[in-house]
Amino acid sequence: MNEDLEIKPWDIAKYPSKDLTAELAPLVRKELELLGEDVNREGLLKTPERVAKAMQFMTYGYKIDPSDVLKSAVFEEDYSQMVIVRDIDFYSLCEHHMLPFFGKVHVAYIPNGKITGLSKIARVVEILSRRLQIQERLTTQIKDCIQETLEPLGVMVVIEAQHMCMQMRGVQKMHSVTTTSDFTGVFETAKTREEFISLITVNR
Repeated sequence: MNEDLEIKPWDIAKYPSKDLTAELAPLVRKELELLGEDVNREGLLKTPERVAKAMQFMTYGYKIDPSDVLKSAVFEEDYSQMVIVRDIDFYSLCEHHMLPFFGKVHVAYIPNGKITGLSKIARVVEILSRRLQIQERLTTQIKDCIQETLEPLGVMVVIEAQHMCMQMRGVQKMHSVTTTSDFTGVFETAKTREEFISLITVNR
């Protein structure tokens, strides 16, 4: 098989299960009925199945260990300066209301003899965000995954996100942005953190 065409485990996990779709769809149909909808009208006939498939996609991260993704592309390299992958788009579901929150993730690490493919950092963000989450936990999980797998001199993660549970319901503050950060190792020094922040905010 052409390696470029090979389906990776984290891609397979995105495809909905027919068995799970069959179990979830009636629950969605019942929910629509309880909300007062006519589930037999044309526009809603296939909605339960569509929602069942969509929910499986939006939570496919449960099926994958993100550390396996990092391990799939680890290389020995004598490089000990900061590696930054910034502006990684992400979408997740808040576990409190199951409404979306989304934004940008910025990741930095300082290697200690090992590096990983840059796309794998984005994969880690993708996998961990495709679960029911809170922003604070997501920040820490990304940091921990990179630290425990690559064992670098330090890791720092910053997330900037908008939360639909805050914008379209509740307090309804449309332009609010929540920022979280977590760090290990050399990033515990203010100078290193400031360097990272300055690099992710340049040209903004």
